[in-house]
Amino acid sequence: FDEVAREAALRATVNQAGLWLFFLSESFLFAALASARFVLAGTGRAHVDQRIGLLITSVLLVSSLTAFMAEASIARNDRTGFLRYTLATIVLGLLFFVGVTFEWSAAEFGRDEPYGTAFFSMTGLHASHVLSGVVMLGMVYYLGARGHFSAKSHWGAEAVVKYWHFVDVVWVFFYPILYLINW
Repeated sequence: FDEVAREAALRATVNQAGLWLFFLSESFLFAALASARFVLAGTGRAHVDQRIGLLITSVLLVSSLTAFMAEASIARNDRTGFLRYTLATIVLGLLFFVGVTFEWSAAEFGRDEPYGTAFFSMTGLHASHVLSGVVMLGMVYYLGARGHFSAKSHWGAEAVVKYWHFVDVVWVFFYPILYLINW
């Protein structure tokens, strides 16, 4: 029994370390893109729709709350809450994605302009991560609806929620870089 418990603890430690190493590698990618915004765009910032930026940021921040509530629900064996909050997170993620694509169509600058290159690259990479998070949340929802997770065994759901929070934190940095800073 002790050997089984040790193996489970080691597996959990390796899973968590792997996830954090993944986040570290992704952080370098996002940091390079954020840095490139200032190199490409210099001191200027094109007109961006502040209302859309604030709206999609708010949607994404609320989605972090619903993701947290989903994880907290399954940790208490509240499957109904888990599924409800996971679905809410999926819907909010899709709303963010739609908002970003709307912002792309409303942009008053082109992709071939320095700021446009930075803006479309940063928002495009981030939106692709949001979309992959939505897909993973969809898989978690599907598995959860079939009884796959419990209070004692929910690493898959926990890992996806951590990924979702990571993507949200990246946007917390991208939002001011794209929408607020003009230096």
